[in-house]
Amino acid sequence: MTYRIAKDKVAGGIMTTFTFVSLVLVVAMAIGLWLKSSDVLAQHSWHDLLTTSEWKPMQNKFGFLAFIAGTFYVTGVAMIIALPISLLMSVLLTEYMRSAVRRFVYPLLDILASLPSVIYGVWGTLIVVPFISDIVGPAVGKSTSGYTLLSGGIVLSIMVLPLLISLFIEIFGNIGIDLRESSLALGATRWQTTKYVVLRKGLPGIIASVVLALSRALGETIAVMMVCGNLHIIPGSLLDACYPIPSLIAHNYGEMLSLPLYESALMFAAFLLFIIVVAFNLGARLYLRTLTQK
Repeated sequence: MTYRIAKDKVAGGIMTTFTFVSLVLVVAMAIGLWLKSSDVLAQHSWHDLLTTSEWKPMQNKFGFLAFIAGTFYVTGVAMIIALPISLLMSVLLTEYMRSAVRRFVYPLLDILASLPSVIYGVWGTLIVVPFISDIVGPAVGKSTSGYTLLSGGIVLSIMVLPLLISLFIEIFGNIGIDLRESSLALGATRWQTTKYVVLRKGLPGIIASVVLALSRALGETIAVMMVCGNLHIIPGSLLDACYPIPSLIAHNYGEMLSLPLYESALMFAAFLLFIIVVAFNLGARLYLRTLTQK
């Protein structure tokens, strides 16, 4: 009996230690990025950095507004495309398809989720970019190279689809069969049961899954960088180029070694992305807590 109690205490201590280390790592990352950003913050106010778009490192001008807009725009387009598709596919697989079909689809989702992002970028360059430039652009009467906000959104949506579908399937699969049977016994159709029982019961998990996918989409670099055009402008339409923050860091990190203030500006970009992701996660958790209490 004493051995079992001691083993439980050791296991609890190990788990507590790992949890504490995880929290320390997050705080350490924030502090490190803040310290690295201190030089540019000492010469420029937060207001100037976040509300201006002029980007001329050689002239000590660092405006992040266009990069922030590009990050939110491409992520928003990706989530608008991916969310309904992944939700409908998950409902189809869990509520309507036979188990034999699910056993065939699940490995494919795992393969898509494990592909390196550069493969998605190459695919987007070969397929999506020509489709935008040769078909979508002429169809709306606008000349475009294809390296656009829409291309980045499409590629990014394909990347987050496997993650969303896998999470949704897990959520729907954990909803008790007794709830479905009770709904059907009361005369509800299968779609009504899915809509008013399965989706409503799984709503907190759906929100958490969307936030997780959103966090990954905000930080995606290579694939989006290869297809979004990387022009320092605020996109006015889906067929304009964009320049997300991760692409800014990846493109310019090697050039900043001779300019300390340039390095500090790029570290501030990373710090800004860190703040955005943390803010989204905290906001989602607060909303989920409110939803659960209601």
